[in-house]
Amino acid sequence: TLFTLSTSSRRGSVPASKAKQKEPLRRVKTKENRSKRGDVHGPSTVYLQVVGAGSRDNAASVYVFSEFNRYLFNCGEGTQRLMQEHKLKAARLDNIFLTRLSWENVGGLSGMILTLKDTGVPECVLSGPPQLENYLNAIKSFSGPLEDIKLSVRPYTEETYSDDTMTVYQVPIFGGRTAARDSSLVVAFACKLHPKKGNFLVAQAKELGLPVGTAAIGPIIAALKDGKSIVHEGKEIRPEQVCTPTDPGPVFIMVECPSEEFLGALCTNQQLGRYQTGGTEDPAALVVHMTPESVLKTDQYKKWMERFPSTTEHLILNEHACTIHNIRSHKIQAQLNMIHPEIFPQLKAYKPQAALHVPNVRAECLLKFQLRPVMEWQRDAIPSCNSEEFVKEASEVPNFLAEVDKCRKICSAGSAELSGKYPEVVFLGTGSALPMKIRNVSGTLVNISPSQSLLLDCGEGTFGQLCRHYGDDVDDALSKIATVFISHLHADHHTGFVSHLYLQATLGKPFSPIFLVAPVQIMTWLNQYHDYCEEILSHINLIPNKFLCDTVEVPKQRTKSFIQAMLKKNNLQRFHTCLVRHCKNAFACSFTHQAGWKLAFSGDTMPCDAFVHIGKNATLLIHEATLEDELEEEAVEKRHSTTSQAIGIGMKMNADFIMLNHFSQRYAKIPLFSEDFNDRVGISFDHMRVSLSILSKVSTSCFLHFASSDFFPVRLNKKIKEQHCVRTGLISLFSTVVPHYNTVHLSRAPSFADIFFVHNFACFCFSFFFFNSALCSAS
Repeated sequence: TLFTLSTSSRRGSVPASKAKQKEPLRRVKTKENRSKRGDVHGPSTVYLQVVGAGSRDNAASVYVFSEFNRYLFNCGEGTQRLMQEHKLKAARLDNIFLTRLSWENVGGLSGMILTLKDTGVPECVLSGPPQLENYLNAIKSFSGPLEDIKLSVRPYTEETYSDDTMTVYQVPIFGGRTAARDSSLVVAFACKLHPKKGNFLVAQAKELGLPVGTAAIGPIIAALKDGKSIVHEGKEIRPEQVCTPTDPGPVFIMVECPSEEFLGALCTNQQLGRYQTGGTEDPAALVVHMTPESVLKTDQYKKWMERFPSTTEHLILNEHACTIHNIRSHKIQAQLNMIHPEIFPQLKAYKPQAALHVPNVRAECLLKFQLRPVMEWQRDAIPSCNSEEFVKEASEVPNFLAEVDKCRKICSAGSAELSGKYPEVVFLGTGSALPMKIRNVSGTLVNISPSQSLLLDCGEGTFGQLCRHYGDDVDDALSKIATVFISHLHADHHTGFVSHLYLQATLGKPFSPIFLVAPVQIMTWLNQYHDYCEEILSHINLIPNKFLCDTVEVPKQRTKSFIQAMLKKNNLQRFHTCLVRHCKNAFACSFTHQAGWKLAFSGDTMPCDAFVHIGKNATLLIHEATLEDELEEEAVEKRHSTTSQAIGIGMKMNADFIMLNHFSQRYAKIPLFSEDFNDRVGISFDHMRVSLSILSKVSTSCFLHFASSDFFPVRLNKKIKEQHCVRTGLISLFSTVVPHYNTVHLSRAPSFADIFFVHNFACFCFSFFFFNSALCSAS
């Protein structure tokens, strides 16, 4: 089954006249040339590498590398973000294998497909359960038709697949029950590398008088590597005299046993039994277990593991993994935490778990198992997350510590715990288009009270961000989210919603359906997922966005009752939406609390007067600022806002404070600033936490000092001479920042203005740190 789709759904459409015609990937040409030459030898280098270790914030996924091919086994939310951060290139990824059609295995698939298309991969084959074709149809409901990449589904009934690297055997394992969704089926994969001929030993060949270094040696080497003896100058020479032994090709197995329901079928499976002690094939070199701890610890599963010989290695990927995946997020947060630990809290780590009775290795991000040339574990790529080292690195920047210390002293005066005040806004994703190492895609949590929260957009990986922010308290945070607003159906705004639904319903706490305020078209996607994958619709009370617009009548009593219940649940006076200037059925929203504060959220849009109307006099405006002012033409083309346009909307709206959000991922750490920045404007970071409980006008801020400097417009690709001028100006600027702020009355508790002074100072220090590092290396 073939599908073709476009990436306009996630990254903004590009006119056909401007679309770049991509050259075929170099590896495609290499593959064609290898086929023409008739090369049949197996690869020299093959290894497996853990991408996601199976922890709650990053689902289990494994990347397999050879010089001929790349493979991915399972693709949960956050997989493409990890691959981007850790430089696991997707350009050769033409096969994705899925053990089961559950959200933890496929949550990142839609984003990955779009990424593969963008990198020029011409074709990708998906192998696994029978619902895969239906899942791709469900993706089409929000992505539109896919172009330039051919997607094909290899059903589990097609038992064998072979390419230049290996032969893969699909092994279906059936559970005890059957249903239309086929959740009773998982697929294991037994993968056997192709044999590799032995290496020709030049020194030994010379000793035996073979014509090494001449044209005559070619046919001799070919014959010897094929296992044939030759006669040279009347003397017989056998292959073992001048060649290393042929590597017959090791086997590795990928298996998931999601519940005890599958144990009987797994333990009696004859196809997998061939690779155990006493089987008909060579024993497996490695078994990768994507199996939950509750199943792993059963006697039946342990006995099945023990049937493999002691030479077989076992790799465990599940929720007990204690590895940190997103190192860059932890690094940046540790450095921002120096400025203010309440606004930039440290991210949470994991505690090690006890080992199983059966010898095994617990997965860590980037852990490798090399199959060729030598079979061994390799731990050198595992990233280190050392907060002390991150702080030390920042501390070595001249003047940084002194200025941070001054800032912290100012903000500690009249110390009040900002985190204990409500409402509170936690920015979970502040980037656009696709997840990157520093900024995840859209997701903003509004903690309205100690018991109620509201989520504004829910892009891929939002739950992972919640895990990293709240740690062991994530279930409590998740259970408080009663309402989710989805602005529009682009993948970077809603593909994290299914995991949110599923996880919230399985917390073991009293549960009532979530109020989903979203374009009604989202139900096409959710219905297809519900019908063919997992049951989720009972977890939703849908309120179509259009029925919260001022001039639209609500036709159904059921919807009216949902609206009233949603307002009551969140203690809101009103909740308004309006159509905005982005894609079809894109909405912004504003809501007013019974206590009087008002929050406006733009979603994705060009400047929009309708949004100004519903957000009038907002306490806080969160507005997208995807692009810098110099790229206004591109902003129009992609129907986004520039920074100055977003600020202009906030001024027309008369918002107390404007928080810019949804930055293009081309701005790796901080967006470029414009002259329109003022003391009512802030920039959001992932995991930034601000309280709105003490809300006063921002009367004093040093942000204007920053905006008036030449620092912000400067790009790294400017002339080194200009960079040194900026660097000198920055050092001078540091000495004026804090004295200016000292005019603030410090006898009171920190106000909203104080919070954003810290925030803006953080932006400045953060930018200074990275630019200083770049300037030092440039000079």
